[in-house]
Amino acid sequence: MATIGGSVQKSFVTTQEAARLLGMSLRTVQLWAESGLLACWKTEGGHRRIPLESVERLLAERAGGGPADLKPFRGRAPVQPLSILVVEDEPTLMRLYRMQLARWRMRPEVTTAVNGYEALVRVGRLHPDLLIADLVMPEMDGFDMLRTLRAMPELDAMEIVVVTGVDPEQLSARGGLPQGIPVLPKPIPFAELEAIAERLAAQLGRATGAAQS
Repeated sequence: MATIGGSVQKSFVTTQEAARLLGMSLRTVQLWAESGLLACWKTEGGHRRIPLESVERLLAERAGGGPADLKPFRGRAPVQPLSILVVEDEPTLMRLYRMQLARWRMRPEVTTAVNGYEALVRVGRLHPDLLIADLVMPEMDGFDMLRTLRAMPELDAMEIVVVTGVDPEQLSARGGLPQGIPVLPKPIPFAELEAIAERLAAQLGRATGAAQS
């Protein structure tokens, strides 16, 4: 039970209340509810109600952080590094990502997630500049994750690159990906990813290796 908007205690919240508690936009919370990231039910009048424990679970993902810790999607200081979220469930490949990206001249700020649900939480919290994602993952796969993200207009500026072993025929059989998302084949093409990141950093005015050295 919690106090929402005064003295009324309840075990659920509206989408507007959840958005305020999470520090997210109302549309983001609605999409999270639709995707299953937030548990919810609908009243007879068709209004969503979200269990408070589901909101608290997402807040716990922030490791003690709260809405005040959220970074704005635009307007960061130009000296900050490019922020990259890597979504990959294979531990060996995740270690390889960390090792290789740490060697990039631009020294990006790297965050990781192991499935689509975790990635949605990270995106909502950090609003990364670049998302590098696998497709075949447990719980929520990359297909559903990317469709959810591309339904959020506030994330239109986030660049997405898919790195996968799924072949074109399998991609087509799954309905393809949202328009404009490039697909790179595994093994992970780190040189191509670095070129994409360097181009994006220059476009956004993020720090480069030369500026940090």
